[in-house]
Amino acid sequence: MKVSKRVFPVVFFMIVLLTLPAYGFMGGKFKDEVKKEKGAVKLTREVISGGYGLVTASELKGWIEAEKEMVIVDTMPYEASYKKAHVPGAVQILFPIPEMGTWDTGETDGKTEADYTALLGADKDRTIVVYCGFVKCTRSHNGAVWAKKLGYKNVYRFAGGIYAWKGMDYPVGKK
Repeated sequence: MKVSKRVFPVVFFMIVLLTLPAYGFMGGKFKDEVKKEKGAVKLTREVISGGYGLVTASELKGWIEAEKEMVIVDTMPYEASYKKAHVPGAVQILFPIPEMGTWDTGETDGKTEADYTALLGADKDRTIVVYCGFVKCTRSHNGAVWAKKLGYKNVYRFAGGIYAWKGMDYPVGKK
């Protein structure tokens, strides 16, 4: 009887010690889900308001391998990002992170709407894929929205950007 009185508190204490990390983990899991939901809803709202489509890293890689006629646009800074790593075949033009309601050459490294149109080409039916660094980055949203505003019909945002591309261990271009 004396042994069981001593064993019970020890066993109870061990159970509590072993379950606390699981409780903390589950609490973190639920909070992580709230963050994911917030990001998913933000991305969905951007896509709906922008009127463009989405493409994944593996889909884009498939398009490249199939030699699909398209323009891939990297919207990140040239020196800090594009020059170091970009999706092979991508061209670069800087877009700002905040919503770009009007074209401001100060936010686009002096580039104009005409420069962007020239970069995308005259064929308004051509597939345009715009990306930046990662899902939360909205440079690609601005680039896709402006492609739509300029009349391009087949515009896609590669939301995962260069981080997703590298995450899939796909080769990158460098300048």
